[in-house]
Amino acid sequence: MSRFKRGAHIDSRSGFSREKEPPVPYGLLKAARKSGQLNLSGRGLTEVPQSVWRLNIDTPQEAQENISFGGADRWWEQTDLTKLLLSSNKLEVLSEDVRLLAALVVLDVHDNQLTALPKSIGELQNLQKLTLSHNKLRELPEELWELKNLRSLQLQQNLLEHLPQGVGELTALDDIDLSDNQLTEVPDSLGNLSNLVKLNLSHNKLKGLPLGISGMKNLRLLDCTRNHLESVPPVLAQMTSLEQLYLRHNKLCFLPELSSCKMLKELHVGNNQIEMVEARQLKHLSALSVLELRDNKVKTLPDEITLLESLERLDIANNNISSLPCALGNMPKLKILALEGNPLRTIRRDLLIKGTQELLKYLRSRIQEQPDVKTEQDSHTAMTLPSQAKINVHAIKTLKTLDYSGKQEASVPDDVFDAVGSDPVSVVNFSKNELSAVPPRIIELKSTVSDINLGFNKLTSIPPDFSMLQNLAHIDFRNNLLVSLPEELEALSKLRSIILSFNRFKVFPNVLYQIRSLETILISNNQVGSVDPIKLKGLERLSTLDLQNNDIMQVPPELGNCTSLRALMLDGNPFRNPRAAIIAKGTDALLEYLRSRIPA
Repeated sequence: MSRFKRGAHIDSRSGFSREKEPPVPYGLLKAARKSGQLNLSGRGLTEVPQSVWRLNIDTPQEAQENISFGGADRWWEQTDLTKLLLSSNKLEVLSEDVRLLAALVVLDVHDNQLTALPKSIGELQNLQKLTLSHNKLRELPEELWELKNLRSLQLQQNLLEHLPQGVGELTALDDIDLSDNQLTEVPDSLGNLSNLVKLNLSHNKLKGLPLGISGMKNLRLLDCTRNHLESVPPVLAQMTSLEQLYLRHNKLCFLPELSSCKMLKELHVGNNQIEMVEARQLKHLSALSVLELRDNKVKTLPDEITLLESLERLDIANNNISSLPCALGNMPKLKILALEGNPLRTIRRDLLIKGTQELLKYLRSRIQEQPDVKTEQDSHTAMTLPSQAKINVHAIKTLKTLDYSGKQEASVPDDVFDAVGSDPVSVVNFSKNELSAVPPRIIELKSTVSDINLGFNKLTSIPPDFSMLQNLAHIDFRNNLLVSLPEELEALSKLRSIILSFNRFKVFPNVLYQIRSLETILISNNQVGSVDPIKLKGLERLSTLDLQNNDIMQVPPELGNCTSLRALMLDGNPFRNPRAAIIAKGTDALLEYLRSRIPA
């Protein structure tokens, strides 16, 4: 029997070498017994030590050695392990002993070399999140479908060629990612996942979608980018909760029929073979804000495209369009119109490079206006407006737009507001002036205005009563001298996007965390030093966050939990991690990287 106590370190001066450091330090295991969480990511593990699997079974070392310890170290009061992170190691197999951690709620083994899963995985009945992405899985065990409490299943970047019908038994799922596999079809049982919110099938070899997919009544995001789809089933129109649909890089010849998708906000069908856009395909999409049709074979756009009253971005680049409907000029919310790569004949090249607003202004000027009989009130208005040459009364009456931009004025004359009269105005554009303060009379438009552009001015502050404009959906404050926003803006409960780029913010405005309706925050080119990821996660609709060119020294890993983000831009900040190579992989990869770095 050795006279040395097991686990003791031998003094190297006595001629013996120091005992090899264990793959998982005992201190980590001890801490895991208290917290219920264990992070072993990026440790180069080729196998998981038995001490991990038996963490909640074996008596702790300090108890065996009869060491006295305080109340805070009572091993018999240990917490069951609920979160185990094993990502970015070299694991080729998971032991069947995973069953010994029956309390697991989160199991993350992404970025390993797994080729199969143990059958005992089905015994983890408390499991809610299982991350298996970036492995070498070719098939899934039937026992996986026994995880009735599973809500998130991440299987992207594997080698799956077949998805069993059993996946339809995971009825608690709200997020499943099957992208970047070798799937040629998905089972009809997928439609049983009635609680699913996100379904990612991109980068596979799908030739069609099952009819059962219409059963996903709560699905908001469906991504089928880069497959072999030649058509989509008409039942897709029955998915009434759908908000984002990605069908880019397929073989579609027609736009899908989406008659009942009244909630659809984004439709991406670029890089297909679509030749025609018909009015009947558009008339029901009243909530659509993004229509991406680039790299197709479209020859004309119907005048009925103006039925898309919420459209903010229209991308028809690289098609066969020779002329545009002048009616496009009457779309007040349209901010981005991408046209490059079309054989346009009626629009000069120099006009195309001036930007969307100048192009829309040109299209409006080409509309054949029908002469209408002036009323007595109209005549009176015309005679009593000394600044009429500067005020577009026609835009107020027909486009509901009050435009007094590019005047280089230090204030907005009363004549401008007087011109509105009783007409409802939804868009106000006072950009490109010399305004040092928000015009006080803008509050008079509070009952109808939804879009305000005060960019390219000299604003130093926003008055608290700006919060009275409670119908605002879009605000543009770019290129001003702002350093803060008033807390009263929390009352803007309908606000969807705010642009604060090129100002002087040193702190991320706290009030933005309180506006739960926000979908887009652009705050690039300021001096912001940090953001609060916990508060950001509360913005459940936030899909775009632009923090480029600020003073962020550290990117908090918890930012990876903001899974609603589809675009997170961080370039131009002085942080060292994540590296540029990770950022270049895109938002999904960046968020996944950040999540993997969250400390236990």
